[in-house]
Amino acid sequence: MAGYARTVILLAALTALFGVIGLAIGGEQGMVMALLFAGGMNLFSWWNSDKMVLRMHNAQPISPQEAPRLYEMTAQLAANAGLPMPALYVIHEEQPNAFATGRNPQNAAVAVNTGLLEMLSEDEAAGVIAHELAHIKNRDTLVMTVTASIAGAISALAQFGMMFGRGRDRQNPFGPIGMILMVILAPIAAAIVQMAISRSREYEADKMGAEICGQPLALAGALRKLEHYAHQRVNQAAEANPATAHMFIINPLSGARMDNLFSTHPRTENRVAALEKLAASMGALPRSGPWGEALPTQKPPAQRGPWG
Repeated sequence: MAGYARTVILLAALTALFGVIGLAIGGEQGMVMALLFAGGMNLFSWWNSDKMVLRMHNAQPISPQEAPRLYEMTAQLAANAGLPMPALYVIHEEQPNAFATGRNPQNAAVAVNTGLLEMLSEDEAAGVIAHELAHIKNRDTLVMTVTASIAGAISALAQFGMMFGRGRDRQNPFGPIGMILMVILAPIAAAIVQMAISRSREYEADKMGAEICGQPLALAGALRKLEHYAHQRVNQAAEANPATAHMFIINPLSGARMDNLFSTHPRTENRVAALEKLAASMGALPRSGPWGEALPTQKPPAQRGPWG
């Protein structure tokens, strides 16, 4: 419960920051308008979060006929988690990564990059899918999408204030210097809050995901591979939409942007260490699939990829 209370407080801080920028731009009336806009934007995000994010990353729905093994795996993992089967999407992107979205478990989707399906063994892919299902079970998907919307809007509003803000207007309590500082510092503050929300949820999703698939070491191995390969391949859609970076299991940004000064993900080695500690507490179980059968460390070449 402490983690959820912290998330609510941080979301409230983001909304308040949005209002403060409105105050700086248009006085009390501007603050009211900004808060009303934030409320409307959150409502819009609540209903359309999955569609917006999937469209941003050019995700395509995938059918059971196209990926029977992926569907079978996801259905069993969802049953393990006590969740309905999510919609599955594939993103034709070489960078190995994945994310979940949706306002609730009944309207959730999991999107996986083709690079992930080609590079991971089947038990490692199961660990990643289980991690994303944990986000759905914890209802992180809604929180993370709303966070992305507010953080992106704060940056846009700050830029608007720089160009059109009435820095010398008597309604503005900050004055011209304060307005300039607000424009510079507000996006940074939003990035820090976004980072805090995401990091706290990633550790929880790792733990629950490991419990869902029963293989903490498989998820740890997947994280190592994803971290290694993700930064060797530029994800253009993620670079164009950096406010969504915290939704991925591994930071998809290349590091060329300032955004990565405030990484939305914990250090991968810390996540791996936590999973290894969990594995030790559970006992070093044999690496196996989510429904019990032994799986190879790597798929045979003829069976690599999402379509088997």
